[in-house]
Amino acid sequence: MARAMKVAIVDDEADMRQSISQWLALSGFDTETYGSAEEALAAIGPDFAGAVVSDIRMPGMDGMAFLKRLMGMDSSLPVIMITGHGDVPMAVEAMRLGAFDFLEKPFNPDRMTDLAKRATQSRRMTLDNRALRKELSDGTTIMKKLIGSSPVMERLREDILDLGQADSHVLIDGETGTGKTLVAHALHAVGPRASKKFVTVSCAAWSEDQLAAKLFGPTEDGVPLIEEARGGTLCLEDIEALSHALQSRLLTVINEQGTPPETRIIAICNEHAPDKTLEDILRPDLFYRLGAMTIVLPPLRARGEDILSLFTRLSEQFAEEYGCDAPGLTAQEAAQLLQAPWPGNVRQLVNIAERAVLQNRRGSGSIASLLMADNEASGPALTTEGKPLKEYVDAFERMLIDNTMRRHKGSIVAVMEELCLPRRTLNEKMAKYGLQRSDYT
Repeated sequence: MARAMKVAIVDDEADMRQSISQWLALSGFDTETYGSAEEALAAIGPDFAGAVVSDIRMPGMDGMAFLKRLMGMDSSLPVIMITGHGDVPMAVEAMRLGAFDFLEKPFNPDRMTDLAKRATQSRRMTLDNRALRKELSDGTTIMKKLIGSSPVMERLREDILDLGQADSHVLIDGETGTGKTLVAHALHAVGPRASKKFVTVSCAAWSEDQLAAKLFGPTEDGVPLIEEARGGTLCLEDIEALSHALQSRLLTVINEQGTPPETRIIAICNEHAPDKTLEDILRPDLFYRLGAMTIVLPPLRARGEDILSLFTRLSEQFAEEYGCDAPGLTAQEAAQLLQAPWPGNVRQLVNIAERAVLQNRRGSGSIASLLMADNEASGPALTTEGKPLKEYVDAFERMLIDNTMRRHKGSIVAVMEELCLPRRTLNEKMAKYGLQRSDYT
């Protein structure tokens, strides 16, 4: 259940702030009350997790001055102003200064609840987006999202760290659902442009005229994206959908920027025919400018036991979200996950993990039935080569030790007892699979 957001109530009249507080508390809000604007300012910071309700007429700092101080601190903070009779012109001025809305006394308590609900929902979205932007600009955090210890994932992380430091444009290719957008964010976050803007647009989401206006101008919404991203990174998703005319205009911009480019371009290809490459789709001169550095993301079926560690982590996250136990995997189910073709890659694995948790909560279903239903829905499946039995056994054994270590928070004695392993054997197997006790404590 989402935690109740706060509503700060600021009013010099004790009865008024107490009645508002009681009403909103009964409606499920976490309320805080302050007898003056000065007192409230000492407690409300730029990341305040909620909304503010303030009277306009107060001794000392009045509501208008209070609003200006709040807007100067955080212009997205929702502030609901309470006005007396005849103060409506002042309330309109408050709206111009950035107030979320206003209520005229005497007001309907249900109207107050509705406004508080909308204000806190808006605030939650603002703070979530702010946290996401911070996370996507943090190279250390975002690299941790590229989970996996398979050789192809180790190589991918090395490529991101190397290419992230360069200024050249980058082309990202790979099957659908492999995490190309995440890699684009990572390239920006680990490089020297991390503090600059990361601007993204899908070339397939707009008509040619609309995309031309968004990229190069003129646009009614503000500066064109090529200007907005100046000094930072412009991420062009679905680059394969860019028309030849717009490819030509993009090439002109790239050529005019010189070396190093003012704006780094990361182009993402999300889909192309199996018998064609990006070199066939893009103008040769644009392809060679964008493809000087290329990253091709590995499909999930090529990542070996990463499939099991990803499934385990995802199912644990969904189990926590749904308030139930994560499903345990048998050796047969682990082999089925490793053998599956995964046409939808990581995105498909996320769906399977969530549905497996829901099945487990109901006490019915199987991994095999989920995989079969997915493959039937996605049409002719890609094939995956069989692996030696030892690979399946090793992958299952590693997953079992990893899960048990995590569950017991690194307690070697507890793991030995549950798996019926002597300490020396457990130590040897952990060393074999690269598992460190310090990762679980």
